[in-house]
Amino acid sequence: MDVAVVQGDITDQRADAVVNAANTDLQMGGGVAGALRDAAGEAIQREASRKSPIGLGEAVETGGYDLNAEYVVHAATMELGGGASEATIRNATRNALARADALDCESIVLPALGCGIAGVDLDEGAHYIFEEILDFDPESLTDVRVIGYGDDAVRTLRRVADDVRERGGQ
Repeated sequence: MDVAVVQGDITDQRADAVVNAANTDLQMGGGVAGALRDAAGEAIQREASRKSPIGLGEAVETGGYDLNAEYVVHAATMELGGGASEATIRNATRNALARADALDCESIVLPALGCGIAGVDLDEGAHYIFEEILDFDPESLTDVRVIGYGDDAVRTLRRVADDVRERGGQ
């Protein structure tokens, strides 16, 4: 499985699945969720609402609608208005990968789940994310990309990815 850090807008990514940094109510208000909703169209929120609520750390898919992805995997790292933790980031990452793998996806793009709006420091959260990715044993996934928007975020993600690889995962 190839694991890479890329820079850009998650809504522009071509992949079988992109991951939404979700809340348990699957309300796509701001941050990554709002960007995905705006790019995919309002139908994604209607489908997500029919599948909510989900538990902390759980993941569920919707169609990709107007995105360049077949699926959006909504991975809940926090309750609506709440914050993320190590456990929710780890579980959401693992469950997002497992959901995409179960859907026979070969490629997936993940944002820094639990960081930003959910309150976990990017450096800390990225360690949890990359440890879970590198420990994952896929059936179909061959291309896993973690995306950062700005230069500083991408530098941090790349540094952490290299550090986790050097340490051999967890």
